[in-house]
Amino acid sequence: MLMRLLGTYGTIIVLGSMLLIFSVLQPGTFATIGNFRNIINDMAIGTIVAAGLTVPLVAGDFDLSIGYVASFCGLLVVGLLSFSGLSIPLAIVLVVGLGTLIGIVNGIVVSKIGVNAFIATLGTGTIVVGLNYAYSGGIPLQLTQSREFTNIAIGRIAGVPHLVIIMAVVLALLWVILNRTVQGQHIKAIGVSPESARRAGVAVDRSRIVAFAIASTCAAIGGVLMASNLGSGQVTAGDGFMLTSFSAAFLGSAALREGQFHILGTLIGVLTVAVGNNGLAMIGAPIFTQFLFTGCLLVVAVALGGIGRRYGRG
Repeated sequence: MLMRLLGTYGTIIVLGSMLLIFSVLQPGTFATIGNFRNIINDMAIGTIVAAGLTVPLVAGDFDLSIGYVASFCGLLVVGLLSFSGLSIPLAIVLVVGLGTLIGIVNGIVVSKIGVNAFIATLGTGTIVVGLNYAYSGGIPLQLTQSREFTNIAIGRIAGVPHLVIIMAVVLALLWVILNRTVQGQHIKAIGVSPESARRAGVAVDRSRIVAFAIASTCAAIGGVLMASNLGSGQVTAGDGFMLTSFSAAFLGSAALREGQFHILGTLIGVLTVAVGNNGLAMIGAPIFTQFLFTGCLLVVAVALGGIGRRYGRG
């Protein structure tokens, strides 16, 4: 019973414990509405990327290229705006479309050619890094017309930050795709058993390609929003999304379900990572402790997810 409890509610227990500890340590700064508002706003971009990663994870695949795709797309959108003179809508459409194309390539390499997803996406991500440096020369790119583009990330509607609104829309769309569409049911079926899904008439290869395309599209959206938030294109700004997204997704698999990846769980996982990092910063912990925390959290997340799957089946 204890193991099943940890596998289903372990992440919520971790989150609740951190909220309690940091609130006791820093009641005047951590446990405030303003700080929680900042946490939600700061985690919005990472949530979009992590939620996109959740889709191929549901299908039983990995995508290690998402952080590199976010970095490249953020840099590229700034370059298209500043040096190619494209309009903001056109630049965003092209960059997000490129992200989708990268995901399709990942899906084809994995499903049609049969390359292991770990190797395929790591290779694709490395190619993206090369394109990133080829385009920028390894130098950050600055916006020449910043106000309209940066307003995408820092603006507000009725007091609600644009980032929070965009995050909510993306999460809602992904939840609907996975839970209320035939394609989503196919992706879930593949995650349970690709061979059984194939025998049931599911187009396994196409569904896996769709899952990878969704992940890279969300990574591209995250990259664009990151560039808007920073007001520049940074060569490696999105690379860290890979580790935090996996941590969040695996933590989410131990939230409300027994070792299953799902969108709401990923949101809870991202919140757990964000609260931990924010709390460490509030108590004045050295910056390296945030990396130690995220790494340890990933190990704990995988362990909790494994416990949930093992005892859920039992």
